[in-house]
Amino acid sequence: MASTNIDHPRTALIVGASRGLGHAIAAEFFERGWHVIGTVRDTSARTPLHELAERSGGRVRVEQLDINEPTQPAALRERLGERELDVLFVNAGTTSHQDTPAGAVPLENFVEVMVTNAFSPMRVIETLDDLVSPAGLIGAMSSGQGSITNNTKGGRELYRSSKAALNMFMRSLAARQAGSERAFALIAPGWIRTGLGGPDAPYTLEESVPPIVDVLLSRLDETGLAYLDRFGQTVPW
Repeated sequence: MASTNIDHPRTALIVGASRGLGHAIAAEFFERGWHVIGTVRDTSARTPLHELAERSGGRVRVEQLDINEPTQPAALRERLGERELDVLFVNAGTTSHQDTPAGAVPLENFVEVMVTNAFSPMRVIETLDDLVSPAGLIGAMSSGQGSITNNTKGGRELYRSSKAALNMFMRSLAARQAGSERAFALIAPGWIRTGLGGPDAPYTLEESVPPIVDVLLSRLDETGLAYLDRFGQTVPW
């Protein structure tokens, strides 16, 4: 598998792992023998991640992080100390006013979606970057709807724009680290039955998450940035 020259337990930090897609990704890494650090916004509320941690034999650790709170990424960085990460993956997503043209979206909703989907994930990544192995992976959950090329029908303008912004931020990060052994990945998971995806989505977590993790692990043998669907196929920018 990876060329990471690992001398510590393989560790993945999944940001936004309390439930849904993030939790399923954390659980999949755990089932494959990894150590997992998963974040939740409120540690006092019981989540599926807490249940996973209780049966993990110490291999799953729950940390608190609200990515939209400016001081919390640095606080998490301090708590992690010198813990080396092989994978840092940020799973964050919200949506609003799906049928509203961008110029008609109320400002507060525009800011909420853009901050949650684009700015805050990058703030977390920039804060935790130095914990990631020089040959590790930094990834974020994007969307096929973040593809400018594939936007031929419109709709969901605010959500699409936030994911396109995330893609650009990640491309800039990868450009700044050009020449390193690092791998970077933006994942377009498809329409999955989660709280965000809704009950009408055609794909379940059970059938979608193992391929997503396969793609992430395959990137550990690569360098640079890729924008991929859950089958490992390139999504056009």
